[in-house]
Amino acid sequence: MAFRAVHAEWGTVFSHLPDLGCGQTWEAVWKVKPPAPITCAECRHPMYAKTSRAGMRFFAHAPYAPDCEIAREGESEAHHLLKLELAWAARDADAHAELEVRAPDGSWRADVLASAPDGSWRIALEAQLSPITDTDIAARTERMRQHGVAACWFSDRPRPPWLGTVPSVRVARVQGGPLVVVEGLVRFDGRSWRRVGPTALPDFLRWVFNGQAVPHTVNPKSSYAYEHGLRGLLVAWTHPKYIAAEETHLVEEERRRLAYEAQAAIRKRRLDARKAVVREGNAASRARALRKAVKTEEAAGGMSVSSALREKAGRRPGVRRAIAYLSREHGVTAMVGWSVADPCWAGGVPLVDGKGVPVAVFNPSRRLLRGQAYLLLAGMLLLFGDELALKHFSRYAYGAPKRPKDQCTEVVKLDFCTCETPELTAKIEGREFPAEPSDSFGAAAALYLAQCQVCGGAYKLPWRRVVAGEPDGTAAMG
Repeated sequence: MAFRAVHAEWGTVFSHLPDLGCGQTWEAVWKVKPPAPITCAECRHPMYAKTSRAGMRFFAHAPYAPDCEIAREGESEAHHLLKLELAWAARDADAHAELEVRAPDGSWRADVLASAPDGSWRIALEAQLSPITDTDIAARTERMRQHGVAACWFSDRPRPPWLGTVPSVRVARVQGGPLVVVEGLVRFDGRSWRRVGPTALPDFLRWVFNGQAVPHTVNPKSSYAYEHGLRGLLVAWTHPKYIAAEETHLVEEERRRLAYEAQAAIRKRRLDARKAVVREGNAASRARALRKAVKTEEAAGGMSVSSALREKAGRRPGVRRAIAYLSREHGVTAMVGWSVADPCWAGGVPLVDGKGVPVAVFNPSRRLLRGQAYLLLAGMLLLFGDELALKHFSRYAYGAPKRPKDQCTEVVKLDFCTCETPELTAKIEGREFPAEPSDSFGAAAALYLAQCQVCGGAYKLPWRRVVAGEPDGTAAMG
């Protein structure tokens, strides 16, 4: 199916034109005897005039045609009708339009080639209804561009996936009327791209031919600025003034961004300076509190009251486990401090090194965190027996604005006992019983878990319960 042919006497004829483009009527070539001397513009094989059932006029190859591109293209009637309407719209826009124009080297063939009367510009109007990949349509557009021919692609499909990949628009009929451009023509309102309402196809082409509508690659920095509900097209048609407006908008946005970043940097420097002053003050306060705690520890050392309280604190659940944790995780050999009763520890158990310097506090109470305890504990390592205790302390101990950012809190992990001489206890039905390692699991060991009081870890080897009051002091199986 073709709309252009070559007459032996009249030259090129066009089936869609009332006068065939040469001052003759359709009846002069249609159903005449002998057949009109018409040949294909490409393969020079004889052709004859035909009319479809819908009344569309076209030229068809006579039998035994060679391998001609026009003969084998198999375009649909809808495709041919769209090409016709593009050609008519181009002529209504005061341009010269030819159907099925082939490149001199055969690398491309335009559905409709619109050109200026003076030949100053040429634009291929491509009807694309069948599926095509973005790569293929871009390659075809580039081949035309290399020959000085711009291209605009048209489709009347609802959502062509390639729309916006190349200069293109979507057309449709509004209430059965003529074709109008409904997508692909946009304007910039100073902040975002907005769709231009339905535009008559001849008006759109007139804008394209006159340079009032040009293809514009949307800046990636403003691609988010399409109005809500508008498909974001990479390439859209718009007036040059809207391109300038977008550039002005982007320049202004960049200026505002740089100004904001400069102000933010100034605010950050001021905030960092204030934080540095606060950190220095806090460090000094904590250092004083720590020195005071060391003096308190020295003063309490060796006192009988302190010794009794220290021994009692050492028997608290998890204290030995915390000491073992410090040795294992931090490489610090620690012991329970003498000043365990001092309020600066907020009810927790102070753990000190061999020189009497506090290195950690185990299970402090959030209700006793005030004054000297607040200053001291804010800069120390705080250990907790489980996640719940840490969560309870962290949630209520410090208000969100006041909570020290450099405070270090850790949960003592309950690992398996590896002590050479473990001191075991077993909690059975809510009561604690002494236990010891054994060669085999006893009845109680099969149901309950023993725990080492030295390291706080669970004892996974066989053990047995020690029954108090044995005459010979030996242990019996539980």
